[in-house]
Amino acid sequence: MTTFAKSVRGFLAHNDTRLMKRLHRWRPPRWLRFWTVLITRLGDGWLWYALGLIILFFGGEKRFLAVGAGLSASLAGVLVFKQLKVLSKRPRPYQVEPHCWAMITPQDRFSFPSGHSMTAFSIFVSVGHFYPELQLLLLALAVSIATSRIILGMHYLTDVVAGTAIGLGLGLASLCLFTWIP
Repeated sequence: MTTFAKSVRGFLAHNDTRLMKRLHRWRPPRWLRFWTVLITRLGDGWLWYALGLIILFFGGEKRFLAVGAGLSASLAGVLVFKQLKVLSKRPRPYQVEPHCWAMITPQDRFSFPSGHSMTAFSIFVSVGHFYPELQLLLLALAVSIATSRIILGMHYLTDVVAGTAIGLGLGLASLCLFTWIP
């Protein structure tokens, strides 16, 4: 690794840790604590399963393409984030410094990248393409899920940014596949 790459990595790690420590000591208002726990739990998959069923029943002609695109993007995301987590072995923020109020049990051991962010943004892109009227709602949900992961001490900011970028890419790749189908 070059000196420049090491200094950038050090800068990011330092600022990630600094932000994490500030958030772990912050006690947000009760409504925000409730929202972050709720939205992160919905982001465990329940929200996406419900969305898929609603689209299948009420989504009109493009329902199978939309569900196929969303499903393929999210399944590809699961494969990608599982591999990257094993490769990175980055501990979660709450393992580095205890969180003052959140007691969420993660689904896996490692932090990088955020699978919740990856899934949320891949679905935002892939499903939102077929239903433009849902784009704003899907974006708000994706941003809320990604933000909740940082506030709850499950991920560092860079984990969420990386998960978001990968999710956007997977959503676009899925769209290329499913909009190419005649």
